[in-house]
Amino acid sequence: MARWDGRGHGRPTPDHSLLKTNLGRVVGNALSGRGCRAFDSDLRVRCPATGLATYPDLTVGCGPFVIDDEDKDAAVNPTVIFELLSKSTASYDRTEKFDHYATLEMLATYVIVDNARPRIDVYTRPDEDSWVRRRYASGARVPLPAIGAEIAVDDIYDGWAELRARLAEEAERVNG
Repeated sequence: MARWDGRGHGRPTPDHSLLKTNLGRVVGNALSGRGCRAFDSDLRVRCPATGLATYPDLTVGCGPFVIDDEDKDAAVNPTVIFELLSKSTASYDRTEKFDHYATLEMLATYVIVDNARPRIDVYTRPDEDSWVRRRYASGARVPLPAIGAEIAVDDIYDGWAELRARLAEEAERVNG
């Protein structure tokens, strides 16, 4: 039986929504002609070894799409999973959720996009039992060899700083 990721994540903020939209566009464009497909957060991913079923912010699958034996609406073979951090999910996404994802045999890369600063952490699996983290900031290009692509940090954060500044101004105006 599936164990749902039942954590309350609250309502996404406009800056989170912008990052998620930018991420989908940038990754989708980078995949063109590469035999891989990007899926938004409507795709459920299940970790059969732990029973967790969850909805990553963005999932990339390469090769044949494989569904779970117990959950016909869930994929079990993502190549790359992207999660956007928020205040309420940051610790869980970096630890417990990552531990679940690490049980997925086909998962080669786990990408965490920070919502507090322009920073992307990329975890890659050099062998079956270990993961290596690399951190990228504004101005960097993020290599994603598992899908034969590269994305720019600044493309993911396009318009983000301006939106956050505007949201802060609006909050000040409303809260006086």
